[in-house]
Amino acid sequence: ALIMAVFEINTPPSRRAANGAISVSVEWSPSFAADWEGRLHRAQTMLDQEILRRMEPYVPFRTGTLAHSPIQASDIGSGLLIYNTPYAARQYYDTAESRPYDALRGAHWAERMKADCLPQLVAFARKAVTL
Repeated sequence: ALIMAVFEINTPPSRRAANGAISVSVEWSPSFAADWEGRLHRAQTMLDQEILRRMEPYVPFRTGTLAHSPIQASDIGSGLLIYNTPYAARQYYDTAESRPYDALRGAHWAERMKADCLPQLVAFARKAVTL
């Protein structure tokens, strides 16, 4: 996985500072932690979907079973994408980097996609958190 989702955010304590006649108080919303956990989980879900979308053209494709297996095998939003076929590991680690029918499809599809798309994925993740 490119990002592993673990969300445990705590609301920071309120603070008060004074210096002579000037005082400052910072109070956090009681819903701060829950709001940010929800926001980050939504962003992780969106990122997982974007990674799958960008990775699909790199996955070997004969019948589509391998390419579509993470949709059913993964818990989208967890940050862990699983290719679950009997031949997934062999196709990933022990096969050619490209195919005669499509030079982009082949072994080590996650690393090759990441090498091509990491800046776009980082920008996507940053934007997803701010939505």
